[in-house]
Amino acid sequence: METRELRYFVAVAEESHYGRAAARLGIAQPALTRTVQKLERRLGTPLFVRSGRTVSLTPAGSVLLREGRNALDAVEAADRRTRRAGRAEAERPGIALATKAGVSVDLLAALLDAYAAEPGAVPVDVVPAQIGEPERMLRDGRADVALLHLPDDDPATGLDREDIATEGVIVVLPGGHPLAARPALTLAELPDLPRPRWPRTDGSYPDGPGPAFLDSAQLFQLIALGRACAVLPESARPSLPRGVAAVPVTDAAPLTVHLVWPAHSRSRDVAALVRVATRLR
Repeated sequence: METRELRYFVAVAEESHYGRAAARLGIAQPALTRTVQKLERRLGTPLFVRSGRTVSLTPAGSVLLREGRNALDAVEAADRRTRRAGRAEAERPGIALATKAGVSVDLLAALLDAYAAEPGAVPVDVVPAQIGEPERMLRDGRADVALLHLPDDDPATGLDREDIATEGVIVVLPGGHPLAARPALTLAELPDLPRPRWPRTDGSYPDGPGPAFLDSAQLFQLIALGRACAVLPESARPSLPRGVAAVPVTDAAPLTVHLVWPAHSRSRDVAALVRVATRLR
């Protein structure tokens, strides 16, 4: 299969409509239709079920959508990493480490300091990321490794990981809430406030009544206004703004901090960083 064919197929699958997919790709619809039909003939199976002006995926099409996205991500990642290596040809390229708000600053500092002390260590560029973004950055080549919380940030297949720490959980409440002065809470005692809907790794949001948000600044604003509460890792406490309060949740399952990297990575520098991270446990 050609990457062009995969891009065309993914566009039709995501739009569920040949006309919209053609407009998105900037090509004529007949050319798009012929390309998809050619792909179906080569694979020997239909990928779409046509219903009027819209289309839906067959079981085989669903498999190709999942695998095709991974393949296109890998191609884009190879392009980005090759260009980055080319720009740094005069010197050894460094490591791009993606991390989001809420990851322990102390843990990150300990990891960077320990790795910097290793013989042959290369520069590590810490890349701030929004909620749900680090996994996408790993897949498309913007990052070589990432720090993620599990189970909240449970990455899909195609990524390897190593646990490096665990931490407790807090609930973040409006500063004036009656429970904000409590020394601790249980899950059963959490207030009846909407829980924010975290963005998925593909940028979509799960269904539910809670407010959707794009970043931690929006989240904390909603909490300060009394519109939500959120269960977060203990390491988020130092970055909390004024107007909110944090209370430990004693019976919540602890969160695990993982260092995550693409399973196909052959970087010796990434491998060295992972080895250092495992010694921090």
